[in-house]
Amino acid sequence: MEQLNMGKKEFINVSADELRTFFKQHHEREYTLIDVRQPREYQQGHIAGATLLPLGELSARLSELPTNKDVIFY
Repeated sequence: MEQLNMGKKEFINVSADELRTFFKQHHEREYTLIDVRQPREYQQGHIAGATLLPLGELSARLSELPTNKDVIFY
């Protein structure tokens, strides 16, 4: 697990196994799952409950992200 602190925001890189453990230990209301791939990739398959927000649009749409819970990007 790698942690990066950018001002008040904290970013942590986790492995797939660490993420699976997180999902088991947290209810889906406790986090927001963001898929940063392109729409076609998202349509081909995505993690249940994920919201599509393509990486190229992320900086312009940051205000859409919740500030009161964890946000997971993949």
